[in-house]
Amino acid sequence: MFVLITYDVCTSDPAGAKRLRKVSKLCERYGMRVQNSVFEVLVDAAQLAVLKAELKKIIDLETDSVRFYRLGNTYENKIDTLGKSAVIDACATLLL
Repeated sequence: MFVLITYDVCTSDPAGAKRLRKVSKLCERYGMRVQNSVFEVLVDAAQLAVLKAELKKIIDLETDSVRFYRLGNTYENKIDTLGKSAVIDACATLLL
C-alpha cells in the first residue's frame, strides 16, 4: 500500500533535534522524501506496523506528531503535483 507520512518533531532542545534526525533516517529507509517532513512509502501492512512501532520508540508522544495517510494500492490517480517536483513512480527503480 502507498502511504504518505508526515511528521512534526519539537526541536526546542538538543534531544528534539536528535529525535528529528532519527525519524528522518528511519523514514528514509522505507521511502522517499518529497518535502522536508513528508515521505512517500510503499509498504505492506506488516512493514507499516513495524515502521509505526519503531517511530513510536523514537518520538516524544507528548510533543511530537507523526501522521500516516494510506492511499492504498490504487494511488496513481490520487496524486497531483504542481511545481518543481515530478510525480515519481514508487515501483520504478530509483538507482541504476
